[in-house]
Amino acid sequence: MQKNSISQNNSAIFKKSFGILPNGKEVFCYTLSTNSGMELDVINYGASLASLKIPLGKGNKVDVVLGFESLSDYVNSFSLPNAPYFGAIVGRYAGRINQAQFPLNDKIISLTKNHNLHQIHGGLEGFSKAFWEVTSINSNSITLEYCSENGEENYPGEVVTQITYTLTEDMELKVSMQAKSDQDTIINLTQHSYFNLNGHSDTIENQELLVHATETLETTSENIPTGKFTNLKEHKYDFSIPKKCPTTIDNTFVLNKEKEIAATLFSKKNNLKMSVFTNQPAVHIYVGGNCFNQIKGKENVAYHSQSGICFEAQNFPDAPNHKNFPSAVLKKGEEYTHNTLFKFENI
Repeated sequence: MQKNSISQNNSAIFKKSFGILPNGKEVFCYTLSTNSGMELDVINYGASLASLKIPLGKGNKVDVVLGFESLSDYVNSFSLPNAPYFGAIVGRYAGRINQAQFPLNDKIISLTKNHNLHQIHGGLEGFSKAFWEVTSINSNSITLEYCSENGEENYPGEVVTQITYTLTEDMELKVSMQAKSDQDTIINLTQHSYFNLNGHSDTIENQELLVHATETLETTSENIPTGKFTNLKEHKYDFSIPKKCPTTIDNTFVLNKEKEIAATLFSKKNNLKMSVFTNQPAVHIYVGGNCFNQIKGKENVAYHSQSGICFEAQNFPDAPNHKNFPSAVLKKGEEYTHNTLFKFENI
């Protein structure tokens, strides 16, 4: 369908239909842009980033995130052997929760299970499958809101979450998240885009990674945190100096508190650098994107296990079950705030 130009807040933006959900709600794709040439597509299914185009000079652009062409592909991707969560907001709790339960106010809360005996990325439905309402939009910024009902996935409290994506003229994508609950609950949100600075049809193998961390979380064979930490000195995942992206990784890095910068990705092919800044205590790094030849990506691309790399800025997975981890409790009436920024530079 052709994009329909609409005007709000005195700025021209573009909106097009992206498909109809099984419940009859129509999902739209919203396009934001800057004078410097950045262009972002956001769909209000999962508040997902569907495309992020970065200018390379001489009129060329590169789409640096993985995604699908249709709403049905996004919906069906959750039935893949390993759901990719392309570009989605993950919640109420990103990452794994051991045995799908946690203590809160002297009670044990039992959640839905969607990862063997555990819960991952918010459960069976979660924020990534939700229909988000657009509450504000202009040419370079969009705010989406989702109300998670009390008892959703067995989490206590009605939680109202707002996500704002903003493009700047300095080639930055800002992601701001706020949430409030009418009961004590837990929360851990993240933005789950898969990046590839060579373009979404390429591989991340020849790109270089730098991570500002000296420790990673120790985990079990099921990738559940044990509560202990692993020193990264001389470890295969020591990225304190830039080196090639790993072909497989699914690890939580404990960020250096004195630095806001979490990680940096480099593409020599496109002379492009992306730096990740966050106020969160960790970044979970994951390489993947495999759609098992069941669903094609944008432009009919067959995504594989090294198609993209995720920088999931967040609290520690399973934090509610470890007293030595940062608290994930959101008290009634208090506000959860999460800020992550992706900065792009031509080098």
